This record gives sequence, C-alpha cells and structure tokens, in this order.
Amino acid sequence: FASSRKFIWDAQGHDVEGNRVLAMSFYPKEGEPLWSRYSTHAIIHTLNVYSRYTFPYPYPVAISVNGPVGGMEYPMICFNGPRPEPDGTYSERTKYALISVIIHEVGHNYFPMIVNSDERQWTWMDEGINTFLQYLSEQEWEDGYPSRRGEPKLIVGYMRSRNQVPIMTQSDSILQFGNNAYAKPATALNILRETILGRELFDYAFKEYARRWRFKRPTPADFFRTMEDASGVDLDWFWRGWFYTTDHVDLSVENLHIYTIDKGDPDEKARWRREEKKAQPETLSQKRNRALPKRTDQFPELKDFYDKLEKDRVTDEERAAYRRFLERLTPEERKLLQQRRFFHVVEIRNAGGLVMPVILELEFENGKKEEVRIPAEIWRRDNRTVRKLLIRDQPIRSIVLDPHLETADVDRTNNYFPRRPIRSRFQVFKDKKRAQNAMQKARAKEAKKKPPKPAASGEKAAKKRESG
Repeated sequence: FASSRKFIWDAQGHDVEGNRVLAMSFYPKEGEPLWSRYSTHAIIHTLNVYSRYTFPYPYPVAISVNGPVGGMEYPMICFNGPRPEPDGTYSERTKYALISVIIHEVGHNYFPMIVNSDERQWTWMDEGINTFLQYLSEQEWEDGYPSRRGEPKLIVGYMRSRNQVPIMTQSDSILQFGNNAYAKPATALNILRETILGRELFDYAFKEYARRWRFKRPTPADFFRTMEDASGVDLDWFWRGWFYTTDHVDLSVENLHIYTIDKGDPDEKARWRREEKKAQPETLSQKRNRALPKRTDQFPELKDFYDKLEKDRVTDEERAAYRRFLERLTPEERKLLQQRRFFHVVEIRNAGGLVMPVILELEFENGKKEEVRIPAEIWRRDNRTVRKLLIRDQPIRSIVLDPHLETADVDRTNNYFPRRPIRSRFQVFKDKKRAQNAMQKARAKEAKKKPPKPAASGEKAAKKRESG
C-alpha cells in the first residue's frame, strides 16, 4: 500500500462489461503534468482491452501509484515509476514508458492474479502473456505507438544470439530474463495470431483459455492444449520450435527455375536455341582468339559440308513429323499444348531451424505483384529444403520472402531473389553529451524569441551610480 498527505488523487468510475470499477491514480506534484494526463486513462484503457480479449474485470477498484520502483503489481494496485524532469518537461520516451508500464502492471491482475499460473516456475505464462496483451493494448492507444515488445522485427537480435535458453526453462535458470520471459513469448503469440491462426480464430481460442482457467492454476500444457482444442488446429510444431528450442527463423530464397511447355515445334526449338546461344556471354579466350589467324582461312579447301551447314536450320521432314504428331492429339490435348503458361519452381532453404509459413511476394515481368502464403506444413517431409511449384501466366521477375516482417526472420539479405545490395551507415563522430528532451528544446527556442525584460528602476539607479 502507499500513503502520503501530499498525494494528488485522481479517480474515475468506469463500467467494464457491467462491473462498475473505480480507476484511481495517486501521485505527488512531482508527477505533473504527466500523471494527471495519462495514468487514469491508461488504467481504464487496460481494463477495456484486456477484458475484451479475456473476461470482464471482476474487482471493484484498479489503482496506479507513482512509487519508487519502475513497475510492480499486486491485486488491484500497482506502483509505477516514470516521472517528468524537475522542470516539468518530459521526453517522448518517458511518456510512453509511463503508459506502457501502467498497462503492463494493471494487466497483471488478469495474468497471473486471476489466471493464476506459477510465475516462479513458468515466468512466461504471466510475463509473456501479459506482455502480449500489453502490446495489443498499446496498439489501440494510438497509431504508431512505439511498442518495445511484440513486433517480430524487434526480437530478431535476441533470436540470433547464442546466449539464450528455451522459453520453457525453469525461472531460476533463465538467461536474458526480459527477452526470454517477456519479449519472445509475446512475439510468438503475436505471430500465432497474425500469421498462423489469424486474428479471429486466435482471439476465440485465447479467450477460451482465459475463461476456462480464471481463478485456477494452469500449466503450460493447459495453455497449449486449450489453444489447440479451441482453435481446432494442430500446433505441436509451433510450440516445439518457439517454446522448447532456441532455433531461429532464417528462411532463404535459394533459387528460381522457370519452365515453359516444349510444344515440339521444330521452328520454335530452333528459335529458342538461337536466343539461348545469343544470350551466352563470350568467354575471355574466345574474345582473344578471334584475332588469331585461322588455318581454314589460309587454306579454304579444308572447309567441307559441315562448315557450310546451318546449325539451327529446320528441315521439311522435321516440320512434317510435327504436323503428324499434332494430328494424333485430341482437341483437349492440342489446347493444353498451346497454353502459354510459366511453371516456376521456387527453392526455399531453412537456415535457422525454426519452421514457419512461407510468405512470398512475387513481382512479374509486367510489373504486377501477388502475395502467396504457404502454410508451415510444407516443411513436414523435409525441414531443411522445400520446393514450391507456382504456375502463372507471366514470368516471375523477383521474389521477396516475408515482405511484411511477420516471422522474425533474422537475416533479410537472403529473403530476396535476385539478391539486393546491403545498405547501411556509420558515424564518424559521436555526441556524448546528454541531449535535452523535445520539450526542453522547444522552451529554449521560445525563450530566445522573447525580448529581454527591462531592468527594474532600482537596478537602473545602481548602474548609473556605478558608471558615475
């Protein structure tokens, strides 16, 4: 609990699906103007969002106190640390830190206070699940909310690191606690929601888990089983990869083969051979040997029938044989043979070990684009390399793997075919001074615009005496 005669008390009654809740914030004047603007709003926002994804908040109050800790939760009350600077300004980081920590700590009423998992044994079941719901709440606060955890692209650095243990590690043995117990499970659930199950099915299954296990003591197996049971989807491969291993996602587009139907037309074959020969680059030796004197030029009698023969010339016999072949075909077979379609075989390599759906953005020669989503079951027979046949009316010009950054792929360089150049920047000088926040800079700028205040009459007289 907390008690102080200097506390400012901000309270608002709010209806949470039929339950009247008093949302309250307690903070000293040093918390202004940040706390009066955001704390109680953050409490109410948390209750609304969490209740929608789980169950109605059952308690009569929810309290946020500006305390001496970064963030700590208890049933119906939590303590949150962020404050403005002594001059009353605050950075953007401090603003969002306050909103996020209140969402997180109030959210702990749901996990693990009500869905009462053993956080000392399985930390991810309260911190990870709560961080996932925190991410959903943050994204409903405003467009472009700078969430620190939840987005797959934000976990990439940790996923490719070596100093880690599986999520399903007993709490006392966890390495990189924040990444392991908070960020990775939150990201995994976000991927499960967005990419594997889809929002509607995931939300139904997750709400069913919360409903079944509120005021009970679930284990990881209960969570896994309920999500599969409620969704009707076998997710063994997902739990195994994300929760029981330290594998990471690194899918690579290795190659693209393009095939067309060989109709057997000798004229078309000859044209294709000529084009292929023309496309071949001249070797260095061929280029240099071109200027050498040739014996057949000195002695023309050495040239025979084959020197004059057109290599790609089509004979009448070949054309007649092709016509006889077409006559033997049925109308359906002849129509199939005349199709102008392109058969693409895309080779994908699993370099990271963690199997995931294959999401491809295809760009065709005519400039049009298409997105192809292939379920993770494509890896069931070979979890290292797969090939996918894509039949299209236009040839594929380029491929982008995971175009929306939804799978936490740790190496983007091999997600493109053909490969793209790697761009980056480096700094020549670094500024080690502590920068002002944006509010402080704005105040300083305004202060420069104002004219200097005139000196008081007493000060003028004193200056006059000094000059005399």
